[in-house]
Amino acid sequence: MKKHLLIIFLFVLKLGFSQNTNRIFESIDYKNNILEIKVNDGIYKITPYNKYIVETTFIPNGEEVKNQSHAVILKPKPVSSELLETTDSFELKTQGISVNIQKQPFQISYIYKEKPIISEKMGYVKNDSLETLQFNLAKDEILYGGGARALGMNRRGHRLQLYNRAHYGYETHSELMNYTMPIMMSSNQYLIHFDNAPIGFLDLDSKKDNTLTYETISGRKTYQVIVGDSWTDLIDNYTDLTGKQPMLPRWALGNFSSRFGYHSQKEVEATVQKFRDEKIPLDAVIIDIFWFGKDIQGHMGNLEFLKDSFPNPVQMIKDLKTEDVNTILVTEPFVLTTSKRWQEVVDKDVMAKDSVGNPFVFDFYFGNTGLIDIYNPKGKTWFWDIYKDLANMGVTGIWGDLGEPEVHPSKLIHATGTANEVHNIYGHDWARLVYEGYNADFPKQRPFILMRAGYSGSQRFGMIPWSGDVNRTWGGLQSQPEIALQMGMQGLGYMHSDLGGFAGDNQDAELYTRWLQYGVFQPIYRPHAQESVPAEPVFWDAKTKALAKKSIELRYKLLPYNYNLSFQNHLKGTPLMRPLFFEDAAEVLKTDASAYFWGNDFLVAPILESGITEKEVYFPKDGVWFDFYTDEKFEGGQTSTVKVVDDRIPTFVRGGAFIPMAKPMQSTKEFDGNTIELHYYYDASVKESEGQMYNDDGLTANAFESGDYELLKFESEVSKKEIEIEFEAEIGKNFQAKTKQMTLILHNIHSQPKSIKIKRKNIKFSYNKVDQTVSIPIRWQTLDKLELNIHLK
Repeated sequence: MKKHLLIIFLFVLKLGFSQNTNRIFESIDYKNNILEIKVNDGIYKITPYNKYIVETTFIPNGEEVKNQSHAVILKPKPVSSELLETTDSFELKTQGISVNIQKQPFQISYIYKEKPIISEKMGYVKNDSLETLQFNLAKDEILYGGGARALGMNRRGHRLQLYNRAHYGYETHSELMNYTMPIMMSSNQYLIHFDNAPIGFLDLDSKKDNTLTYETISGRKTYQVIVGDSWTDLIDNYTDLTGKQPMLPRWALGNFSSRFGYHSQKEVEATVQKFRDEKIPLDAVIIDIFWFGKDIQGHMGNLEFLKDSFPNPVQMIKDLKTEDVNTILVTEPFVLTTSKRWQEVVDKDVMAKDSVGNPFVFDFYFGNTGLIDIYNPKGKTWFWDIYKDLANMGVTGIWGDLGEPEVHPSKLIHATGTANEVHNIYGHDWARLVYEGYNADFPKQRPFILMRAGYSGSQRFGMIPWSGDVNRTWGGLQSQPEIALQMGMQGLGYMHSDLGGFAGDNQDAELYTRWLQYGVFQPIYRPHAQESVPAEPVFWDAKTKALAKKSIELRYKLLPYNYNLSFQNHLKGTPLMRPLFFEDAAEVLKTDASAYFWGNDFLVAPILESGITEKEVYFPKDGVWFDFYTDEKFEGGQTSTVKVVDDRIPTFVRGGAFIPMAKPMQSTKEFDGNTIELHYYYDASVKESEGQMYNDDGLTANAFESGDYELLKFESEVSKKEIEIEFEAEIGKNFQAKTKQMTLILHNIHSQPKSIKIKRKNIKFSYNKVDQTVSIPIRWQTLDKLELNIHLK
């Protein structure tokens, strides 16, 4: 009894005591892992999925339960639990999240480790136009989520529309963008996911009365409360619920050539050749709408190569592949009435309908059009057959554009519901269509699926989202870290921007350079722009081209490190870009996107303004940091002013880190996982550290799950006069292990070591007094452990 009173007291203290006085408790029953609570106006069903996730559904009187979720794939498992009762309340007690049900006034509250998380305020309420779910918030919570927006890291105080819509030419502020999600994440380290597809709003305390409200036009009254013992655990638990991102093909981490757009086969081939002539690494070329039409307007939906401009596309794709360049084609879900395929899609019943069953047609920028109904099996099959034919031609990547859908009239009807009911999941299910098609017809191939709109859980279909048509200005660049960090926290670890900016005629060499330097440390390296200003570095002046080349070469050098980040994302959902507050709980960092972690071991401070010659950088506490380019050392827990130079952005490496790097290459096809540099950043204060490098063939789907991989593990132990480094490998059952020819480079070594030994035998090494580095050639048979002992003076 005392414990229940204490919990209620804590909720009052933290969240206030607002509740729905009109809702009356009637009965409660707990069986088969489902807690069913009957109240006067409906039924609650509360289901623990595991110790970190609880789902709550409210079914109003007169309605039937709607079980279909478009986001959730995790199945609930029975948890160790008991239902406790006092005079005034019940508690569903588990080893993780517990649920408190107060009888009168009725209220549902959630507790984790004896601490309040959140409680319903009014709970479910239906008004004239919207159905709502309302919760109490603590007054000091910082709120994240709602998908992709440019609002600042703290989104509290905004009523966010949940309706995917493009914002052309946005800069530092965008209330509504291509990719919205019904997710709220709190600085108190929990997440609420509203598991419902139709359009609506997510009100993050816009009235400043400590209230969270989810509003929708229809659908499920279902939400999941998710907790974690760390930020990365929280995201791991959420992506367990909604699905993990498959591994990308390794080439997707390389450089892309892209613009709006290449008008001909000749132009594509000449551009790729220019990259090769300039020796700027390249892995893919993206061909925009001119592959199927001469002009911007009038041709969308043709979805076949225009022979006048692309006379031999099969040979072009084959020749590009010979140059180790992958071909990606843009597609859209619109078929114009003026396109070559219009009669075909009408005859085959592919298009979404009007109220009397005819194809719904409407005007938008590109022409008079209909929308492919991917919810109609006929539409889904027709669309996939297009992709299948392209894949058989050798196309290795799909770009799905305008997938919000960009124009989606409310009176349009899909096979499964109205436009407003499926609008926010259209991009999600389009990605599903492509992903499942590859699984069925090309099961060994990892698809590349680039899209700008989706929904909660789209990561499980391999979606690679980008941040839309950002303006080609410093303001456009300034919003990008926030967008990528927020989306990574919400499960979409590959959110990235059109490097250099997309919209406008602003040809600013400094802006372009800084954006491409930032791009080294964002998930996908893809310059893209309207053709009035070149997106590709090969068409810039000599200085800008040289600076871009240096950034791209660094991107390729970091390939093994970055590929390991992809593996961590696949395994745990961990975003590649991570906010500093993931590690350092300083209050100011909770709203800061000016610097971020790239993986676990890099601290990146992008240059987001013109003319910057120095920058203040905060170094997270409980560690030491080294300038990636100079090895200058910085103590954690303090802010330092660092110099800014033209050819790089401030970048730092964690003391104790192992950073695997690749040899120079012109394409990821040249990557050799058996010949690498391994950089170890020694500091006497870091007594133990570890690192890893994941490797597979870079192409085969489910390589890790099939045992066709190797995972190299590195550990260090530091004592007063010795560094011990241990190498160990986990070899998948189907992987052919090969001997590694490695160069181990130790940083921050102030004098030449006395000796370096393997199995008590001295080995050769070289010491660079100026750089204070030690280089050690190592030959490692990965079936055996290897131990290295460095004896310091």
